[in-house]
Amino acid sequence: MKTNIISKLLLSLGLVFVLGSAITQVRGDSQAVAPPGQLPAVTIHSTDNVIRGQTGSFVLDMRQPTSSEQTYLAFHPYVNFSVSGTAIPGVDYVALVSPAYIGQSGYGTILVKTLPDPRAFNRQAYSVVITLEPGLGYALGIPSSATMWIKP
Repeated sequence: MKTNIISKLLLSLGLVFVLGSAITQVRGDSQAVAPPGQLPAVTIHSTDNVIRGQTGSFVLDMRQPTSSEQTYLAFHPYVNFSVSGTAIPGVDYVALVSPAYIGQSGYGTILVKTLPDPRAFNRQAYSVVITLEPGLGYALGIPSSATMWIKP
């Protein structure tokens, strides 16, 4: 009788643990950086502001994957991003196209080729903001957004 009650109690505790884990995964608790053994995390930063007429860059950094993730990365080496800011694509810089490529080294770049200023009378700086977007094969790290200024 005592063994039967203990078996049922252990079974109930096991079910609670399994259901609790499943609910956490379905709910999608967000984490800034993926835990070890899961998807690699991608971060972004700007190399610096750029003077009009030159090319600036954003650097993507994917946390070095473990050996099991390395295989997955080989099939999903692209990171989605969106572009915003005060600079106008096609006017201030050559329009950018998502996704960006991440090499086997775990790094990638997004080049921003600036254009001559058609608004010569209004000499001011304009911003380009790149925000990483969710996608297959990676998690979003911190920072997931970066800004570059196009200076006159």
